[in-house]
Amino acid sequence: MKPLTGTPMGEAVDSLPNRRSLAKLQTRQKVLAAARQMFAQQGYEGATIRDIATAAGMSTGAVFANFTDKSDLFCDIMNTDVESLVAAMEEAVAGETGVESALTTLFNAGYRFYQSQLPMARAAFSVAWTPDHGHVVRNLPSLRQLKAMITDQLEAGVARGELVSQAEIPLRTSMLFNIFLSNFPPAIFHGCAPEELEARARNQVRIVLAGALKA
Repeated sequence: MKPLTGTPMGEAVDSLPNRRSLAKLQTRQKVLAAARQMFAQQGYEGATIRDIATAAGMSTGAVFANFTDKSDLFCDIMNTDVESLVAAMEEAVAGETGVESALTTLFNAGYRFYQSQLPMARAAFSVAWTPDHGHVVRNLPSLRQLKAMITDQLEAGVARGELVSQAEIPLRTSMLFNIFLSNFPPAIFHGCAPEELEARARNQVRIVLAGALKA
C-alpha cells in the first residue's frame, strides 16, 4: 500500500493535543477577561454566568466547560490578582532593613496596588465576608503568601535584635494581616486618600509592634 503523503502521522498526532490545549487556554483566558469586566462593572452578585458568556462571545456551556461556577471564576481572578499584589509588595520591601519600616512599606505597596483597580477591589470585599463564599476568598493560596511575608518580616526583626525572642509571631502576624485588610474598605468604599491610609497603617503597625520591641 502506498503511504500517505503530507504531514507525518506522528507529527500530526503530536500537534493535535497542543492545538486543543492552546484553544482551551485561549477560551479560558477570554472567559476570565470577560468575567473580570463584568465583576468590575456589576459586582459579584450582579454579574451572572450568562452576562459573562455574552461578554466573552460564547455560550454558557463554554464557560461551564472551563469553570465549575461563578465563585470558581471569581477565585481564579482573585488568586491571580493577589499573586501580582504579593510580587509588588515583595519588590517594594526588598531594600528595607527595619521591621516597622518594612511592614509599613508592605502595607502601603498593597494599598497603592489596588488604587488602580478599585472596582475589582469592591467586588472582592463584597464577597470576602459573605457566608456562602467568603471563606473561599479569605483562604486563597496567594493570601497565605501574604501572611507568610508578614511572618518573614517579624522573624527578621527578631533575628536582627529589634524584637524580643518571645514576640508571639503567629499572633502578631494574624493581627497585622487583619489590620492590612481592614484598611481597604475606607479606601474603596469611602474614598480615603492614599496618604491618610498610609499614615493610618504606620500607626497601626507601630502599636502592634510596641509590646515586642526591645527596650
